[in-house]
Amino acid sequence: MGTTTPTLRWTGASIEIIDQTRLPAELVLIDVCDTATAVDAIERLAIRGAPALGAFGALALVVGLDETQPDSLSDARAVLERLRTEIGDARPTAVNLRWAVDRTIDAALGDGAAADIAAVRQRLLDEALAIADEDAQACAEIGRLGREVLAEATVIATHCNAGRLATAGDGTALAAVYAKASCGESVRVLAAESRPLLQGARLTAWELADAGIDVSVVSDGAMASLIARGEVDAVIVGADRIAANGDTANKVGTLGHALAAAHAGIGFYIAAPTTTIDAAMPSGDRIVIEQRNADEVHHAGGIRLTPTGVGAVNPAFDVTPARLITAIITDAGVLHPPYGESIADALAATRCSPAEDDRC
Repeated sequence: MGTTTPTLRWTGASIEIIDQTRLPAELVLIDVCDTATAVDAIERLAIRGAPALGAFGALALVVGLDETQPDSLSDARAVLERLRTEIGDARPTAVNLRWAVDRTIDAALGDGAAADIAAVRQRLLDEALAIADEDAQACAEIGRLGREVLAEATVIATHCNAGRLATAGDGTALAAVYAKASCGESVRVLAAESRPLLQGARLTAWELADAGIDVSVVSDGAMASLIARGEVDAVIVGADRIAANGDTANKVGTLGHALAAAHAGIGFYIAAPTTTIDAAMPSGDRIVIEQRNADEVHHAGGIRLTPTGVGAVNPAFDVTPARLITAIITDAGVLHPPYGESIADALAATRCSPAEDDRC
């Protein structure tokens, strides 16, 4: 089943998603047909990854409107304004979720010209599907550019999951890996396990193995020594929010890999669509870091790992300062320091379709 099953799919009346909490033991699909199920899926990480959250959150607005069946345009507006917060703020760190929700609602209600509720719903759906399609196209461009950046890299380290399970396309960081593999280039991935929820060990390893790509899981604590010994050519990860100065929030543990890469003198790359850039966020110290339930640290596989009575600290993300980032690979180009300038230029530039050329 594997790669033939999309991470999320609009069925015409609901959203079908892979329950990523059940991987790799079993491939289970969830039919999301109400707001409570949508919010629950976001909060418990059944759906995750900043771009995928954006596409899912936008489609969840259609589900939420259908569920409430408002009687008038004013009621529909009130429902969507409630969902703007209820869905848009279900996870605080990944900027794509609130961005996509705001964009979709504003497209449906912005000019006030919708004749009836059906027209509002159609506008919502059209915008949500456009967001998913744009993300798939962004992933393809990131993959193309990432392959060029990593042309000399064979052994590539990554953290968490920034592949097809995290997007509406082939991924961000892993898109570069897929592009290298599709062109017949030798590539081996070292996937950091990504404690406490093991997105690297469970998800990255699952999807790469499913695609026939050489992947080995590495404990988080072992990656730095592998990098220091020269056993890694480059590190590439995704992002949940990129500040205007290039500081980047990603799954907790990313910062350690960036420090190790800087010490060893190898490239450390961020791969993300421009929708993950928060131009209103001046620096990483302003990014809100989600604090998750301590039980995620205390338990693994339903078994308690820690003594009863001890505490646990569980930040979901950390921030890698821009000075540790070699380049940021986006759908608008490969950005280099100083990031304040290159990010501003990328956001201001008119986007064009990638040139029709020989990618391989």
